[in-house]
Amino acid sequence: MTTLLPIDRASVFFDATLGPIRLKHPEGLAVAADGAVWCGGDGGEIYRIAPDGSAIEVVANSGGFTLGMAFDRRGRLYTCDLGRKAVLRLDPTTRKLETFTTGGEGGDIKIPNYPVVDADRNCLYVSDSHGFNIPGPGVWRFDLDTGKGGLWYDGTMNFANGMALSLDRTWLYVVETFGRRVSRIPIRADGSAGEAEIFVEGIERLPDGLAFDVLGNLYISCYEPSRLYRATPGGRLDLLIDDPEAHTFCHPTNRAFRGADLFTANLGRWHITRIEVGIEGAPLL
Repeated sequence: MTTLLPIDRASVFFDATLGPIRLKHPEGLAVAADGAVWCGGDGGEIYRIAPDGSAIEVVANSGGFTLGMAFDRRGRLYTCDLGRKAVLRLDPTTRKLETFTTGGEGGDIKIPNYPVVDADRNCLYVSDSHGFNIPGPGVWRFDLDTGKGGLWYDGTMNFANGMALSLDRTWLYVVETFGRRVSRIPIRADGSAGEAEIFVEGIERLPDGLAFDVLGNLYISCYEPSRLYRATPGGRLDLLIDDPEAHTFCHPTNRAFRGADLFTANLGRWHITRIEVGIEGAPLL
């Protein structure tokens, strides 16, 4: 498979291997409205990195393990926490961190992994990885105002992980990591879930995170091997960029666009990577 971009199109945006604040194996990542890059740590840290990469601070700490994260239109940050088995919400202005939900109709979320804000429907989708190599449901949905909701898609998925809304907001794309594929769930007119279908499959080993660009291409980060794929709207899968040495990328997980730059977290190391993609990312929310 031909690689679309050379490795020199990727660089370390922020390295916190050493220093008073160390970046502890980030998995979740999101870009705020002001351009700051937010990410999480393996001790429940929630970090903010300045837009130019000049500084880092710990804004909050859950004491758990911060996974995926996403902002809503009010600037509130939602984070999935492996240790707390909950979705948390942070108000960046007050820096108050609170539990948003642990589940609802359908029981408790087993492994909350990644949140997606759907502002048009005023809701939050949350993937539930269920168990390592133990397929199960699925995707949850909660009201942004009340936190009420429940299991939205109850079909079996093989470790539901990163997610992204299609440009027209009619499909929710979901990585099934141990299924080595990306599935997509139609969002019906009444907001309910349709039957999932496979979008791309046969991805080498372990896909993890998703992001769309404005042309409808889907970017897929792989935890192993350390690389990113790009799938066209028609479902053709191309290798975007590869790091066989696992240095610039090292187990990349979640990613987010800022303009035409794509940022990725690296669960295997202590830095954030920036890739000059050349195509702007799709608007979120």
